[in-house]
Amino acid sequence: MAVMRVAWQRRSMASESRAARGRRRSPIDVFRYLDFRTYLADYYRARKSRGFSYRAFSRAAGLGAPNYLKLVIAGQRNLTAAMAARFAEACGLGGEAAQYFERLVAFNQARTSEQRNRGYARLVAFSRYRRGHKLELAQSAYHSTWYLPALRELTASPQFREDPEWLAEVLWPKIKPSEVKQGLDTLLELGLLERDAHGRLRQRDAVVSTGPETVGMHVANYHAEMMGRATAAMELVPAPSRDISALTFCVGPEGLARLKQRIQEFRRELIEIVESESDRNQVVQLNLQLFPLSRPLSRPRRAGAKSSEEDRDA
Repeated sequence: MAVMRVAWQRRSMASESRAARGRRRSPIDVFRYLDFRTYLADYYRARKSRGFSYRAFSRAAGLGAPNYLKLVIAGQRNLTAAMAARFAEACGLGGEAAQYFERLVAFNQARTSEQRNRGYARLVAFSRYRRGHKLELAQSAYHSTWYLPALRELTASPQFREDPEWLAEVLWPKIKPSEVKQGLDTLLELGLLERDAHGRLRQRDAVVSTGPETVGMHVANYHAEMMGRATAAMELVPAPSRDISALTFCVGPEGLARLKQRIQEFRRELIEIVESESDRNQVVQLNLQLFPLSRPLSRPRRAGAKSSEEDRDA
C-alpha cells in the first residue's frame, strides 16, 4: 500500500507541475524573436497587465534577486546555459520552444563570428523559425552567397538573358542552373530585383536591411566570402584582368581619419563612374580593406622626465 501511495503522489505532483506550466504558458511566440532580451521584455509587458511583477518572475525561476529579470532585459546581466533553462521554464516554455530560447541566448551572447554562425545555424534548424523568418533567411543567403550580388549586377547589362543555363556558364566560377534559379528568386523576394511591364528582370533601388541581432554577422560573412573570392582570383584570373595590391604604413589618429574619409569619397566616385557606363558586360568585385596590424604605440618619455610614480614620490 505504501508503494502504491508513493506512486500516486508522484503522479499527482507531475500532474500539478504540468498544470502549473500550462497556466503560465508564454502569451507570445518565442520563435518570432532573434533577441532573447526583447522576448523577455515583451513577455513581461504581456503579463504585467495581469498583476505580474519582477518579484513574481524571480519566485517562478527560483532566483534570490527580485529584480534579476529587469537587469537581464536591460543588458546588465547575461545568462548561463543553466540559467537560460530556468528562465525558459519560468516563462512557460517547454519542448522545442524552451530549446529555441536556450539556443537564442547562446546566439545573442556569442563573442566570435564562428560562435555566432554556429548559433545561427542551430536556430535555423527549427522549422517554426524557418516558417516565421523567411525574409531573414533570404537576407542571410544574400550576404553569404557570392553569386547573388553578381546576378543582380548582371541584370544591368543589355546582354542579360533570364536563362539559368546561360547564367550558370557566364558566372565565374560556374554554378548550377538550379542555384541561378534560386538566386533570382531570392533577389526578387528581397526586392533587389523586380519585373517591368514586359516581365523582364531589372534592378530595383532597395537596401538589404537586417535586424540588429544579425546584421553584424551577415556583413562579416559577406566580406569573408568576397575576400575568399579575391584569394582564388590571384591563382585563376590572368593579371591583366585583375588588380590586387597592398600597402603597409605607419599612421597617427589624424592620418587614419583622413584615410577613411578619402576611401569613402573614392567609393562614391567609383559609383558615379559605374552609373555613367553605357555598355556594361562584366561584373567585377572591388574590395577595400583598411585595418590595424599593431596596437597604438605609447609616446616615448622625454629625457629627464619623471614618471607618474616618481612624481608622486617626490
